[in-house]
Amino acid sequence: MSLAPARACGVDFGTSNSTIGWLRPGAPTLLTLEDDKPTLPSAVFFNADEDTTCFGRAALGEYLEGYEGRLMRALKSLLGSSLIDGHTEVLGRALPFRQLLASFIGELKQRAEAQAGRPFEQAVFGRPVHFVDDNAEADRKAQDTLEEVARQVGFRDVSFEFEPIGAALHYEASLDREELVLVADIGGGTADFSLIRLSPERARAEDRREDLLGNAGVHIGGTDFDRALSLECVMPLLGYRGKMKNGAEIPSSIFFQLATWHTINFAYARQVTSDLQHIYRDATARTELDRLSRLIARREGHWLALQVEQAKIDLSAAPEAMLELDRLEPGLTHSITRDAFTLATRTLVGRVAETVSTLLNQAGVARDQVDTVYFTGGASGVPQLRKQIAAELPQARSVEGDLYGSIGAGLAVQAMRRYG
Repeated sequence: MSLAPARACGVDFGTSNSTIGWLRPGAPTLLTLEDDKPTLPSAVFFNADEDTTCFGRAALGEYLEGYEGRLMRALKSLLGSSLIDGHTEVLGRALPFRQLLASFIGELKQRAEAQAGRPFEQAVFGRPVHFVDDNAEADRKAQDTLEEVARQVGFRDVSFEFEPIGAALHYEASLDREELVLVADIGGGTADFSLIRLSPERARAEDRREDLLGNAGVHIGGTDFDRALSLECVMPLLGYRGKMKNGAEIPSSIFFQLATWHTINFAYARQVTSDLQHIYRDATARTELDRLSRLIARREGHWLALQVEQAKIDLSAAPEAMLELDRLEPGLTHSITRDAFTLATRTLVGRVAETVSTLLNQAGVARDQVDTVYFTGGASGVPQLRKQIAAELPQARSVEGDLYGSIGAGLAVQAMRRYG
């Protein structure tokens, strides 16, 4: 590594968490962004009581403390979606979604610069292999939007690198011999894979195209696991799949809104409340719909989503998770088993495994040729997902990287190479 600090930084703008890496001698690569931690949760809270805006853990904290306002999470999910050119109402004002992204990425930049003690005008941004599955035009538009936002907040030179390649460059620094590695980067919004040859000798080369045997990705990540877990194991407590008096199921759109991070706020629209009153009159699931009405009236959708997310995390380490749902009904608790979680996510896991299989086939690589599966990204800790990927590559060893920091650190390496 150069004895001088790098001119540029690496930016990992993630669905759930974001980091910024910067190479300089004798110091950690990742800059601290909040509470002496290198991660800044990708969340914004507009506090109506105090007319303030806060980010990251502070945003989640103020929301959970009960301040009136608007919480926004999974901001990256807007890229490539039809929402990006629209707006949302925040504290009585129309806020364009592009401006929402700019406010968060601008905050990221400002915090990194405060820690580094210098401005950053050059950056390598990570990007998923596919922002949008099977739609090249929408994918290109998503990257263009991110680049426009990055320039808007003050980055003059902006380039991109696939997020799993960033993770690979970080892992490569630890190697003492050559390996053929499948990098499995499973974050909040996407599952991305790169098949790449890594070694200390290859690390010295600037052009790594010959070492990269293939990339693949699918738009499935931690927020999709949250959604599946919520719909299958929690939303029935609110009336999902409950019955109307005529035998039909209660309309499901509101449950899908509440189970999806970036659409939770849509459930608070006046029309939804009106529709719910009509449904209630003709439904048999009155107890469940009372809970749903209470949740909507109190705008507790993000609180419930956080309980589900925590259950997902707990089920990665334990066979059972207990949810305390007293905000829905005094004394209400609900147990979810890992088996139920596995069942709820079996389709998602199958699609991710299929993506890995397709990548290996397209690269012409035999399963026993892969030395290592390198896991990074917060959702890569989901046990059933790891098990399925390991089944595709039974001879490969599994290595867990820094689940939240590998990409930002690797992007910093690429930033040094590109900009000096």
